[in-house]
Amino acid sequence: MSEMANTDPEGMDGVRMTWNVWPRTKVEASKCVIPLAASISPIRHHPDIPTLPYSPLRCKTCSAILNSFSRVDFTAKIWICPFCFQRNHFPPHYAMISETNLPAELYPQYTTVQYTLPNPNINPNNPMNAAPAPSASPVFLFVLDTCMIEEEFEFVKSALKRAIGLLPDNALVGFVSFGTQAQVHELGFADMSKVYVFRGSKEISKDQVMEQLGLGASGRRAPAGYQQKGMQNGFPNAGVTRFLLPASECEYTLNSLLDELQTDQWPVAPGNRASRCTGVALSVAAGLLGACFPGTGARIVALVGGPCTEGPGTIVSKDLSDPVRSHKDLEKDAAPYFKKAVKFYDNLAKQLVSQGHVLDLFASALDQVGVAEMKVAVERTGGLVVLSESFGHSVFKDSFKRVFEDGEQSLGLCFNGMLEINCSKDIKIQGIIGPCTSMEKKGPNVADTVVGEGNTTAWKMCGLDKSTCLTVVFDLTSSERSNAPGTINPQLYIQFITSFQNPEGQSLLRVTTVTRRWIDSAVSSEELVQGFDQETAAVVMARITSLKMEIEEGFDATRWLDRNLIRLCSKFGDYRKDDPSSFTLNPCFSLFPQFMFNLRRSQFVQVFNNSPDETAYFRMLLNRENITNAAVMIQPSLISYSFNSLPQPALLDVASIAADRILLLDSYFSVVIFHGMTIAQWRNMGYQSQPEHQFSHCCPS
Repeated sequence: MSEMANTDPEGMDGVRMTWNVWPRTKVEASKCVIPLAASISPIRHHPDIPTLPYSPLRCKTCSAILNSFSRVDFTAKIWICPFCFQRNHFPPHYAMISETNLPAELYPQYTTVQYTLPNPNINPNNPMNAAPAPSASPVFLFVLDTCMIEEEFEFVKSALKRAIGLLPDNALVGFVSFGTQAQVHELGFADMSKVYVFRGSKEISKDQVMEQLGLGASGRRAPAGYQQKGMQNGFPNAGVTRFLLPASECEYTLNSLLDELQTDQWPVAPGNRASRCTGVALSVAAGLLGACFPGTGARIVALVGGPCTEGPGTIVSKDLSDPVRSHKDLEKDAAPYFKKAVKFYDNLAKQLVSQGHVLDLFASALDQVGVAEMKVAVERTGGLVVLSESFGHSVFKDSFKRVFEDGEQSLGLCFNGMLEINCSKDIKIQGIIGPCTSMEKKGPNVADTVVGEGNTTAWKMCGLDKSTCLTVVFDLTSSERSNAPGTINPQLYIQFITSFQNPEGQSLLRVTTVTRRWIDSAVSSEELVQGFDQETAAVVMARITSLKMEIEEGFDATRWLDRNLIRLCSKFGDYRKDDPSSFTLNPCFSLFPQFMFNLRRSQFVQVFNNSPDETAYFRMLLNRENITNAAVMIQPSLISYSFNSLPQPALLDVASIAADRILLLDSYFSVVIFHGMTIAQWRNMGYQSQPEHQFSHCCPS
């Protein structure tokens, strides 16, 4: 197990599948109980992935990209696509190709390669971003809640100042504050503080935002000097230099603005909540970015300290005697604001996706702030979400800092991503669970049934990073004849094509092509069993369960999981009828029942004692983290440290407690360290500070 921890289960490709050999027919696949699914980390960092300084070759029939599984006729200078068997001629610059002189994409070990696209402003593989981008600089528009107590407000202001200091000099920064009203701060007017105010009680369209800010087509209210400066910097829209400035130019102005900024001064009547117009502020931010940077990577970073009580997106009334909606209220349809708020954020998500922009949410409050309603906008744009009790808490401070850090600690925030998937002809795609949006691109590989974001073979990812992970759910064609042995290639192929803009503004294309084997599971299920990935299967089941709980009325998750586990055990277990003690399960399935036991009791299924905000937060992270991290969310890992042995996994059982042990429990969302009685006494006596114990291996590293 400790050796396993040192190996990388995702490998270079960043792909893990529930089944690593596939049954040939739809009927056999349904008997497997666990769906055919793949988890893909599209831009995961791996040192062995080559970056090629030229454009890829695409198949003229199915648009798949040349890869190491393509058959090549070196004499005729032709390559045969493994997906549609189309014969394609190599272009003239591949004239020197031979068996001893291969381009990198044909090397068998390079199943994943990355291409640098020639023009960073135009991405030919991304129809949603075909227009030239005015800037390759990262854009950050901060949206700050001012309805807070003074202490919280100081915490969040100091975090913001530190973040602005960490940004690269060329990063463009804008600032919106909101309370009872939303204020857009004009940073390009340094002589005095200039603010555009929007009423918080009324829904506002993108066109109205543009008109009020002087960015509408009917005439820009910017002075000539602004216009000229804007054009010199290559920005066609003067709003860029009025509201969004390079960090190096506006750091002093922003810091002064934050020093002067006060909490919302609007009076709050006794027994009432503060008047907070979160929805209007986010609409204004989206409209501003839509006017200045349509189709270019940009992030709205929202810092929210309480529930929206004013205008669109409201989640609770101002009256403190009305509690914020609970899971019970949602079940009984007794949450009067919920559906309307979700619809508002659904429309905001569509606007942000069409613009190519991301919504990040940092929510810190003792009460709920509306994460459950905002989930749709954050998840569909690939945004980050952090939920904590206070802006002074290390969870917020450390997480917020990580977003802007560079180097080793960098999250590798990328923009304007698009994922395309090509499959062998008998494979259909049902959809993706994770931070993306369907682009409704139809094709022969689109399944009739939809799971998550479906009805497409291409997905938009406005924001993605090194750890972003998506779950693709597949189906097979129902035709028995087309899958009959002897009429089909024994291998199946799946290709993941991800185009994106990296933090430096460069357009890249990553291509991962994987193969698996078809088997006739009706004849022998042994190979099928050996190809089962228990961790991936558990995580896929958790993601499908939480999705069903959100979209299916009256869905009983516990019963559904139990029924599926019983079906799986009856299919793959060995037993004598009416003799429970005779039941045995192949080691390839031995951990799966434990995962299901813990999943049934987890915060993803049991919503008791969790608010809708917390449940939404947990599920968003479950859907976007890699399999190893998601498996720890479902079933915490317990590591035992002692003098007598190397660190080793321990059972989640009271029997693991011993006087001379340190136990480390990692549940992803929190880490708990337990010191045995003897160790605790040593700690109290300060042994850990004495030089002779400095290198003792009993302490967790």
